[in-house]
Amino acid sequence: MEESAATSETVDDLSTEYIRIRTEREVLKEKFEDVDKVFEQQLAEIEHKLIQIMLADNTTSMSTEKTVVIKRVLKRYNPTNWEAVYRLVDKHKAYGLLHKRIHDTNMKDFLEEHPDEYPEGLNVDSRYAVTVKRKPASI
Repeated sequence: MEESAATSETVDDLSTEYIRIRTEREVLKEKFEDVDKVFEQQLAEIEHKLIQIMLADNTTSMSTEKTVVIKRVLKRYNPTNWEAVYRLVDKHKAYGLLHKRIHDTNMKDFLEEHPDEYPEGLNVDSRYAVTVKRKPASI
């Protein structure tokens, strides 16, 4: 076993603990997601009932002693033709229509291909990371 110069813990100890913690997190996350799915379904059913009541009463809001319920319209836009959206955004310089995120892998690849095109104000957060994998069980 290799022992780190910085600590008396071995790589075997550290990586085994890493896998144990990661596995516990996965189990907890799965339990949470199962319970949360039930809550989401219950909330969706209640929301549906409230919308039906408000539609029947032809109202956009209702008030009780403890709550205020407001009906609103949620809209999600999902383009099937991204080129048309890009043309629209470019034509009107409407960049605010898009999320302000950068695809990390695509930006990394782009900058490797075009190192002289590094945009002003682009911050890069770099850090070391490890990947810990279980070895396949020997047969």
